[in-house]
Amino acid sequence: MLGLGGLLGLFALWWLLIRLFGADDGLAALFSPQATFVSLVELLGRADLYEHIGVSLGRVLIGLALALLVGVPLGLLVGSWRELEWATTPAFQFLRMISPLSWMPIAVMLMGVGDRPIHFLLAFAAVWPILLNTAAGVKQLDARWLQLARSLSATPWETLLRVVVPGVLGQVLTGVRLAIGILWIVLVPCEMLGVSAGLGYYILDTRDCLAYSELMAMVLLIGVLGFCLDAAARWLYGRWSHVR
Repeated sequence: MLGLGGLLGLFALWWLLIRLFGADDGLAALFSPQATFVSLVELLGRADLYEHIGVSLGRVLIGLALALLVGVPLGLLVGSWRELEWATTPAFQFLRMISPLSWMPIAVMLMGVGDRPIHFLLAFAAVWPILLNTAAGVKQLDARWLQLARSLSATPWETLLRVVVPGVLGQVLTGVRLAIGILWIVLVPCEMLGVSAGLGYYILDTRDCLAYSELMAMVLLIGVLGFCLDAAARWLYGRWSHVR
């Protein structure tokens, strides 16, 4: 109930700002909650909207999968091998501080227009929380688990699969949740790279058509979808914690 009250307060603030700084019959009226919700209902009745949502979600999943394929193995190595951590931490921190969006023109020049540069930018944005959280999880493993595995003559591969991976799974899921938030933020500007589908493309299309209430409806929809993705990540983490 408190969370619902916070959301209602946010919408009340939105309505109040429009009333204070915009005229009822001016351009600001098109950005009001009333006009936005009317346009949102109309958009939800269009089949092409769901195609754009599906394209965007597909790009997010591919970017997240690529980030997992790179970040988890690298995080396991960095967390297990102290010398490798010392050697790579400055480079990783340097790259992590570069905004993924600053790579957009370079990605387009090297990979062309289409999905490939978007997948690269999304993976680049998502890999860091996954890598760093995985490495932190390895370093926080209970040393007694590893000693027990050695005392039972477990091979390195068995130790990895039976001790290390289950032990760091919670940290990996935390990294995934952080990565999803970053991915969703980076996705919309990435989809302005000349593609012909996706939520970012749809926002540009509504702007070019001067459909400002639909533009606000898309902004609201992006927020709802991002909230649902984060809720799914939190549910997955909660399920893992319950099973553990």
